[in-house]
Amino acid sequence: MDDVRRRYLELIRGGDLSPALAEAFATVPREIFVADGFHRRDGRRIVPADPDYLSTVYSDDVLVTKLAGEVPVSSSSQPSLMAAMIEALDVRPGVRVLEIGAGTGYNAALLASLGAVVTTVDVQDDVAARARSALARAGIAGVRVEAADGYTGGPFERYDRIIVTVGVAGISPHWLDRLEPGGRLIVPVAHGGIHPVLDIRTGPLTATVVCSAGFMIAAGPLSARHPHSHPPVASGLEDLDEVSPARWKPPLDADAYRGLWFAAAAWHHRVSHASIPGREQSYLAVLDDTGTAGAVVLADGAILASGPESERCAAVGTALSDRWWSLNRPPMTAWRIGFTLTGDPATPIWSPARWTLTPPPPP
Repeated sequence: MDDVRRRYLELIRGGDLSPALAEAFATVPREIFVADGFHRRDGRRIVPADPDYLSTVYSDDVLVTKLAGEVPVSSSSQPSLMAAMIEALDVRPGVRVLEIGAGTGYNAALLASLGAVVTTVDVQDDVAARARSALARAGIAGVRVEAADGYTGGPFERYDRIIVTVGVAGISPHWLDRLEPGGRLIVPVAHGGIHPVLDIRTGPLTATVVCSAGFMIAAGPLSARHPHSHPPVASGLEDLDEVSPARWKPPLDADAYRGLWFAAAAWHHRVSHASIPGREQSYLAVLDDTGTAGAVVLADGAILASGPESERCAAVGTALSDRWWSLNRPPMTAWRIGFTLTGDPATPIWSPARWTLTPPPPP
């Protein structure tokens, strides 16, 4: 186990962790939180009797622990993403944390190991019960698990930090009511078909980007469509033809491509996420009004398109790419986000509505 966990720490953000968080990942037993088994990203079921059980548990990958049909509805998130979000939360001993989305309880255990006093809520009764049981078996103190609606945030208490571990369309006003002045929220908020993690501050409500991410989507008001919503994710765009050849050598690396994606979604309401049959990677897409065809911008600048609006969608993809390039290829972290209250008046959310590029630092 020492070798397994040593390798685990090296996999998580290349070992670039604060000493306290590295200690938490090294000592909290992840296997206890997935003791009933899980599905890998490729769909294969893994149980404790399998020879690769521990090596998979201590990999830098998401472990899906509950399905509704074929749709994942609960999981243990990718550890490197958990680490980035926890580091952004700025946890200190004694800090009171509200976690929306208990999942397996593993994330709450890591927070408690850093000295936080954690309340974690999950709308699924069985998920909350399993998280509560796993925390007890792991001997983790300082965590209370509530079966409650994430939109309301569970029983009313005051918190210094709020972290959300499910993809949402906006911020619940109930969370803001529970947050102490000067507190912060770390939340994955829908943008262009993915869920960039936002570091949100109050008074007025503004945010910066922590990192790119993709999360399971919340149910109820937290997933409400609103005037700034992008089209739903397009699965398996087919019959794509190359309409514009590669322009960038070398192709954009992953961080730069995410920067292009974020900018394109800030500038155009038809930008979303798409998959292409036979390819594992997901892509930045400009979808037509049907949401089933459009144009895809590849990392080398080539554009593939399909459908009756292919020419128009390809032109939009080209224009967005050119605009991003002309601004010196700003990363996701260069943006500042403002919010507006929207959604159902009975259950409103604060959703992103303004995106502003900050000037680069002087050379």
